Amino acid sequence: MTETNRPTEQTEGKKSLPFQAEVAQVLKLVIHSLYSHKEIFLRELVSNASDALDKLRFRNLTEPELMGNDPRLEVSIFPDKEKGVLIIRDTGIGMTEAELIENLGTVAHSGSRAFLEQIAKSGKGGKDVNLIGQFGVGFYSAYLVADKVEVITRAAGPGQRALLWSSDAQSTFTIEPTTRAERGTEIVLHLREEHKDFLEDWRIRDLVSRYSDYVAYPIKLEQKEGEAQQINRANALWQRNKSDITDAQYDELYKHLTHDFEPPLARTHFKVEGTQEFAGLLYIPRRPPFDLYDGRRPRGVRLFVKRVFIMDDVEEVLPPWLRFMRGVIDSDDLPLNVSRELLQDSSILHAIKKQVTKKTLDLLEELAKEKPDDYQVAWKNFGQVLKEGLALDSEYKERIAPLLRYSSSHGESLVSLSDYVGRMKEGQEGIYYLFGESAASLQSSPYLESLAARGYEVLLMSDPVDEWAAEGLREFQGKPLLSAMRTDLKLPLDDEQKKTKEEAATRLQPLTLRMLKVLSDRVREVKVSDRLTSSPSCLVLPDGGTPAFMERLLKERGRDIHHAKRIFEINPEHAITKSLASLLAEDAESPKIDEWIEILYDQALLTEGATIDDPNRLARRIATLLTEVATGGGVGKR
Repeated sequence: MTETNRPTEQTEGKKSLPFQAEVAQVLKLVIHSLYSHKEIFLRELVSNASDALDKLRFRNLTEPELMGNDPRLEVSIFPDKEKGVLIIRDTGIGMTEAELIENLGTVAHSGSRAFLEQIAKSGKGGKDVNLIGQFGVGFYSAYLVADKVEVITRAAGPGQRALLWSSDAQSTFTIEPTTRAERGTEIVLHLREEHKDFLEDWRIRDLVSRYSDYVAYPIKLEQKEGEAQQINRANALWQRNKSDITDAQYDELYKHLTHDFEPPLARTHFKVEGTQEFAGLLYIPRRPPFDLYDGRRPRGVRLFVKRVFIMDDVEEVLPPWLRFMRGVIDSDDLPLNVSRELLQDSSILHAIKKQVTKKTLDLLEELAKEKPDDYQVAWKNFGQVLKEGLALDSEYKERIAPLLRYSSSHGESLVSLSDYVGRMKEGQEGIYYLFGESAASLQSSPYLESLAARGYEVLLMSDPVDEWAAEGLREFQGKPLLSAMRTDLKLPLDDEQKKTKEEAATRLQPLTLRMLKVLSDRVREVKVSDRLTSSPSCLVLPDGGTPAFMERLLKERGRDIHHAKRIFEINPEHAITKSLASLLAEDAESPKIDEWIEILYDQALLTEGATIDDPNRLARRIATLLTEVATGGGVGKR
C-alpha cells in the first residue's frame, strides 16, 4: 500500500483512507469540465458493467471456476424511489480490496498522478490517453447526479469476500466488509434532490435505448416486487454475419436508428480487419431530413465502442459532404479521451474515416449501376450535398465525379459526365456548363446560343454549390469544364470566322468605345461577341468573378461580396447593334444612343440573373422608346 493510501482509521474491519492528492483535481475536472450532459453517467456505469462482464467471460475460458454454477451475464437497474437511490448491478468479474483501492481510491489508471503526468508528457491535452474500459473517470461521472456513492462488490471465484466502498467525493473513502451472495458489482447512487427524475422508469428506458441499446448483454429494469424486464436489444446486428440477417431486420434497425417510417434506399454492411478493426452498417435514406442543410445538426452515423453508443456528431468519422448517410460504426479498440465526447487518436480516426468514405462511395456507385431509378431518387435528395465534396475534399473528386448528374440542354433527363463525354462533338474543346437560378430559365439563356448553333451540349447547373463544385473538379476524363458565362469560353473558329470577327471588331470600334464610356463605372471592357447569335448583348464573367445568382444568394445570407466588373459583349449581327452603329456615325450627339446602351446593359443584367438598381428607370426608358418606335421614331431615326 502506498504512503498516500495508508489507513488513517480502522474499526472492526472498516478502513478510512485519503484520496490520492490528485483525485480532487481530477474530480473537479470530470464533474465541471469533461461532461456536458449529466445524463451520461448511466452510459458510463453501464459501460463499466459491460466491461466487467467482458473480463469475466474472457477469463472464464481458462478459469471456469470463476463463474461456477451461475452462468448469468447481465446488467440490472433498480430505481428505489422510497430511498432516493439508483442501483446499477452486474454479474461480472467484481473487485478485490486491492482493486477497489487502485480503481476507485487512487483513480490509478485514469485520474491519479500517473494520469496527469501522461497528459503533460503527451503535450496534447490528454488526447493520446486510452481510457476505454477502465474504472476511474467514467465511474466518477456518478457524482454528476449523486452526493454519495456506494460500491458493493465481490470478486468472481471461490473464497472471495464482499466489500463496501463508500465516499461523498470529499477527502476520503471507506472500505469495509459487507454481505453479497453473488459475484459482481452493485453501485448505489444517492441522488441529489434535483436529479430524482432519474428514478423514473421512462427516463431510464429512454437513456438505455439512446446510449446502451446494443450492449451485448441484457440490461434489465427491476421493479420493487422483484420482477425485471429487459429494456435493451442486446443484439448488435452489425456484428453478425450478413447471411444471418434478413432484409426486414436490416430495415427494422434503420427505422430504430432514424425514426424514419420508410425503409432505406440501399445499405452496406462491412467489417474492416487489419491495423484498425471495426464493423459498419450504413444506409442511404429514401427522403432527406428537414435539417439536412442546418450546419448545427448532428451527423447521421452513430459511433459505438463495444456496442456502447458514444456520439452521433462525428465529422472525424464521416465527412460533412456525406452527412445524409445513416448507420453505425462500431470499434472494439478505438481510443477516446476521458469524456468519451471527443475522439483522441487522429491517426486511427483518419484511417477509419477513409474506410467509411470508401464504403459509402462504393455503395453509391453500386446503386447507380444496379438500380439507376433508385439512384435518381438519392441524387435528387442528396446530390447537392455530395457535390460539396468536390469543393471541400479534392482527395475524392475522382470518385465523386462519376456520380454527378445534371440537367442538360439536350433533354429533360439527367445526364452523367460519362454520358456527356461519350456524345461530345468532334473538335469540342471541353465540357460546357451554365450556372443559374433554375434549369428551366437557363434553357433560353443567351449564353447557350452559339454553343447550341454548333450542336454542343451544355450542362445546366442550378444548385448554389455547383459553381464551386465545378471549379473544384476542373476536368473529367481529360476534358476541362468550361463555363458558358466566362470570358475564357473556348469556341473553335475556322479561319473565315476569325476574319469575320476581326472585321466586325474594327467596324464596331466607335460603338464599343462609346459603350465603354457610358458604362465605364460598371464594366471593365466592351467587345464583339462570338457566343451570341440572336440576343443583342450579354455580360461575361472575368477570371475570378462570381455569377450573379451566387452573389445574390450570398448577399441574402449577409455575406460581403466583391462584385467584379463584367465584360460587356455585343452581337455584331443584331439589328440593334447595326442601328446603333449607324446612328453613332450619323449623329454622335443623339441622346438615343446612351439611352439604348443603358437599356442593353440592363437587359444583359437580367439575363445574367442580376438585379437592376433602378427598375423604374428601365421601365420608363422602355415605354419612351416603344412610343418612339410606334410613332416612327425608332433607334435608327433621328
